Amino acid sequence: MLSQSSTPVASTNKTMARKQVPLRLDPAVYDAIAKWAADEARSTNAQIEMMLREQLRKAGRLPKNIGDIPKPGRPKENL
Repeated sequence: MLSQSSTPVASTNKTMARKQVPLRLDPAVYDAIAKWAADEARSTNAQIEMMLREQLRKAGRLPKNIGDIPKPGRPKENL
């Protein structure tokens, strides 16, 4: 959730406790990532996160307490 000043605001919903980061990419890089994501039935955002996690893992910098990438679709309600 962004405030009117485009400054990230902490979410109170646990399922939405994800950091929002503006990212500037070369349009050709974005298009390549978007195509790769479509080929694997992922959103472009999920593809970027998957790529970042993989590089962190390879570098030995992925935090041990990190959660899984959220599954696509609406979160299930706890009844």
